[in-house]
Amino acid sequence: MPTVAALVSITPSLDLPTPNPGQLPGLDRSIVLVGMMGAGKTAVGRRLAKALGWRFQDADWAIEKAAGTTIANIFAEVGEAAFRQSERQVIARLLAEPERQVLALGGGAFIDPATRALCRAHALSIWLDAGLDVLARRTSRRQDRPLLSGGEPREVLAELLAKRAPIYAEADLVVDSASGTTGEVAERVLAALASRGNGSP
Repeated sequence: MPTVAALVSITPSLDLPTPNPGQLPGLDRSIVLVGMMGAGKTAVGRRLAKALGWRFQDADWAIEKAAGTTIANIFAEVGEAAFRQSERQVIARLLAEPERQVLALGGGAFIDPATRALCRAHALSIWLDAGLDVLARRTSRRQDRPLLSGGEPREVLAELLAKRAPIYAEADLVVDSASGTTGEVAERVLAALASRGNGSP
C-alpha cells in the first residue's frame, strides 16, 4: 500500500459568516470531524473550514489520490486491516501540517486506538452524531461503501453504530447532524466551539 503525501484542499464559495477570533478563544489546533458514514462530515467540514478561513481536507480523498484508486478497490485488493494501517499513516501526515485545518475522517478511522491518540495530540475532535434512520437514508444514495456491501445495509449500519458510538463519544465535542441543512449543522459546530471556549458545558 503506498504511503501518502497528497493533501486535498477545497475552498468553495459559501455563505457562513466568519467568526470573530474572540468568539472562539483557545482554538489553536486543527479540528477533526468523526462519525459514521452518512453523518455529513465532508459537507459540514467544507462549510466549517470556509467559516473559519481554514483549509479543508478529507482523509479518504487523500488516500484515494495517493493510491490512484477508490476506497472500495483498496478494501477489495488488500482488505480492511491493511487499509486501516495506510489510513493511520495518512492521518498522521495530514495532522502534521503546521497550518490549522478541518479534517474529515472516514467512519472507521477514529475507532483505531492509534488514530484516536493522534487526534488527541494534534486536534480537537467533534463527533457528528446522526441516528440510524438518517444514516440509512443518506448512505442509500451511494453504492461505493465497502463495509455495506456484505449484507443488508441497514443491519450492517446498526451493528457498526452500536459498536462505534461509545468510541465516537470520546470525542471532545458532540454535535447533532441528523436534522437541518449543512449550513445549520456547521453553525451548531461553531456554537459548540464557542461554548467550549467560554467554559460552558
